[in-house]
Amino acid sequence: MQLYYAPHTISIAVAIALEEAELEYEPVKVDFARKEQATPAYQQINPKGRVPALVVDGGILTETGALLEFIADRAEHAQLRPSDPVLAARTREVMFYLASTMHVNHAHKMRGARWASNPESFKDMARKVPETMTASCDYISNWGLRGPFVLGDTVCLADCYLFVICTWLEGDGVDVARFPKIAAFMAAMEARDSVKAVRARNML
Repeated sequence: MQLYYAPHTISIAVAIALEEAELEYEPVKVDFARKEQATPAYQQINPKGRVPALVVDGGILTETGALLEFIADRAEHAQLRPSDPVLAARTREVMFYLASTMHVNHAHKMRGARWASNPESFKDMARKVPETMTASCDYISNWGLRGPFVLGDTVCLADCYLFVICTWLEGDGVDVARFPKIAAFMAAMEARDSVKAVRARNML
């Protein structure tokens, strides 16, 4: 498998999950500073011009949540998605919130052109980011974390997703000290071999 990624983006959640699942993959860096995501060559890989993209037997897959689910299917031994239907739904509940709300809150800081045309609107969206990301941290602290991790004591797909988003919090103007549960979660994830591996590859 080949994983097309950009450092510090949500694509790193897929790398962490691949490491957790002990699946071999080749990381392929997409240089956003050089706008490689907009080149015709990369558009053939992902016409959305975004990361991640995962090349697998049978084609190319995109969208973080879909790739995480694919990894869970490929590596059932890793138990990144519980077999219990309630816990599996709980995993998806948190992932869908991260994808639909918290990640979007973050993107308003520098991707305002996705939602508006007036540059002043971009500035207004960026000013709102500390507030909306703080609100998301409140939700995650109170409802998203059932223990050290999303499901309690075991790591699931949602933890890979949440960890990467939480690496953005300081840059988004969030006072992380207000959220000891998130700080404890981040420390627990940093101690895992999967996160150490992606850091060793300079992906984070």
